[in-house]
Amino acid sequence: MASHKDELQAANERASHRLARTPKIIAARYDRRLARLVIDLSSGLSIAFSPRDAQGFEKAKPAQLGKIEISPSGLGLHFPAIDADLYLPALLDGFLGSRHWMAARLGKAGGKVTSHAKAAAVRENGKLGGRPRKNQTENAAL
Repeated sequence: MASHKDELQAANERASHRLARTPKIIAARYDRRLARLVIDLSSGLSIAFSPRDAQGFEKAKPAQLGKIEISPSGLGLHFPAIDADLYLPALLDGFLGSRHWMAARLGKAGGKVTSHAKAAAVRENGKLGGRPRKNQTENAAL
């Protein structure tokens, strides 16, 4: 059975290995013209995305996005004006927020989707009198 010290050493080795193969943030800025956060990586690639698509940034104003601090590891960004953070490995995996937050955004977007089939279903439902009314006992229970 491995000791706590052995487990800790193994975890540190895994972290060092991942850190060595993960690009680091070398620069970050908010581009007002494009309305995008732009992150330059040590690999030569740049990532750009709308801040509205990231958790904690939905209501941020351009002036609040001007000051960006890069963590000493080069894997994180901190935005002091809105007290929000971004983690590079999560961004590279396509995550702009927690799983719960992203699922809620996807559900909200899915509900806004329109199609010919959805429009036809709404029209048919309307011909039947629309959505059924809740009876008074259901309303009282709510």
